[in-house]
Amino acid sequence: GETGTGKELVAQYIHHHSRRSRKRLVPINCAAIPEQLLESEMFGHRKGAFTGADREKMGLLELANGGTLFLDELTEMSMALQTKMLRVLQDGIVRRVGSEEEEAVVDVRFVSATNRDPREAIRSKMLREDLYYRLNVVQVAIPPLRERVEDIPLLANHFLRVFWGRHRSAKEAIPSFTEDTIDFLSSRPWRGNVRELQNFVEHVTILAQPGAKIQIHHLPLDQEVDLGAATSAPGILPSSDAYHVAKEQVLASFEKDYVTRLVARASGNMSRAARLASVDRTTLYRLFERHGFRRDFSGSGVASDSESADVVENAQALPADISPI
Repeated sequence: GETGTGKELVAQYIHHHSRRSRKRLVPINCAAIPEQLLESEMFGHRKGAFTGADREKMGLLELANGGTLFLDELTEMSMALQTKMLRVLQDGIVRRVGSEEEEAVVDVRFVSATNRDPREAIRSKMLREDLYYRLNVVQVAIPPLRERVEDIPLLANHFLRVFWGRHRSAKEAIPSFTEDTIDFLSSRPWRGNVRELQNFVEHVTILAQPGAKIQIHHLPLDQEVDLGAATSAPGILPSSDAYHVAKEQVLASFEKDYVTRLVARASGNMSRAARLASVDRTTLYRLFERHGFRRDFSGSGVASDSESADVVENAQALPADISPI
């Protein structure tokens, strides 16, 4: 799967729902450790095996005995080390660096991950073919988040609970996302996949008030929202075959979505929204009124520039019938 799709989360799920769950899940990122140190981390070493090896060290393979070893970014492992890993897979024997004799026999389940196509990695000499076939007992392809939009509400609410417990007092009521906010999150491309969503929700959680309803204008969208995204939305389909009627329906749908996104990006500030849209405030007011927005988002008249919190607190008055694409 692509970077950030949640491959380690899947490995954790596999481990914790198996008979090996009482033993360790040991993760190692093969791309994060220099090649010359990775072998020592994996296999361990004897004292004096190399400069700086002033004591004997148990490797991750031995630490994972009886449990699971998660090899992330497998294709970043050197071909020489892949050859040594093949022997461990074949007979379970681990020999520490600097040892001339077999040190241990281990019983380890291997879960490996890569953001590359394994067969392409084999052709590019980044992955041994025999190692691939040895590991490839069950293959799980994890699609990017944009292809499993139905997971976004579940993940967003899960991360909200997790980060609230991590950053806030257990005595404080957990906030929740409004339906419009969930729809908005589900409309985003999330090019960084689950990892991007996770970091985004953590940001929101840290700033949220206890028990609050998290609305679109609460989201950190200053540099995130693509105001033109609505123009390519596949969901905007006219209900009439008549050209002029169909055109008006599509235009109205676009304007509603555009205004919703504009309000979110401007954090409810009328003057800022006008600047972002490159129109004067009068034009913006007409747009709001045409699509059911109240001028100050709260029904109490037109907000002035001096009210610059301009309406951040009152911006929840986005029409309930508008759901962002």
